[in-house]
Amino acid sequence: MPRLFTALEISRDAALSLSLLRGGLIGPKGSVRWIDPENYHITLRFIGDVEGHVADEIVHALDRIDRQSFTLQLAGVDVFGSKKPHSIYAGVAHSPDLLALQAEMERICQRLRLPPDPRKFTPHVTLARLKGLPDMQIARYLSERGNFTTLPFNVSRFVLMSSKESTGGGPYVTEEVWPLRSASFNAGFENGQDIPASNYHFPAGAAE
Repeated sequence: MPRLFTALEISRDAALSLSLLRGGLIGPKGSVRWIDPENYHITLRFIGDVEGHVADEIVHALDRIDRQSFTLQLAGVDVFGSKKPHSIYAGVAHSPDLLALQAEMERICQRLRLPPDPRKFTPHVTLARLKGLPDMQIARYLSERGNFTTLPFNVSRFVLMSSKESTGGGPYVTEEVWPLRSASFNAGFENGQDIPASNYHFPAGAAE
């Protein structure tokens, strides 16, 4: 069974800004694995491997979420794994709307008796997976990019994604899409600014 999780997509412009953070870390082969821009996302709730009937129950429960669209801004670059860094990520500026949406999903998962996620919810976009890089090199990378920010972008839907069991980083498949309520809920995905990164083909140079 594929692994399931709910997520928010990243706009094209934000993904282009994130792609410029690629590079600047050098190590043995396999020590740095950059995430492809089309796979950038913000995980809301990791669900994991579930049977088909459980997946159907999750979809039906998520159908009942009724919330307004909102804006997000990415800010800062940091690392997970203080003693043994294992991934670099871009942070998300504080958003009560984002926290409320995630909290509702958590309540839904609890009602369905899904295993709790032991990790504290820290909204982020994973940029790279790390293995065995020197701490000084990571610290230098973070210090040079600590002021990173994107322009605010519109969040007009959330999605259910799946991935094959692997070391992480994609490719991901969008299984279901739920619009958030607004006067024109899909307008943000019809203009050039807020096309999801997963729907945009990045030029080769943008990901180098």
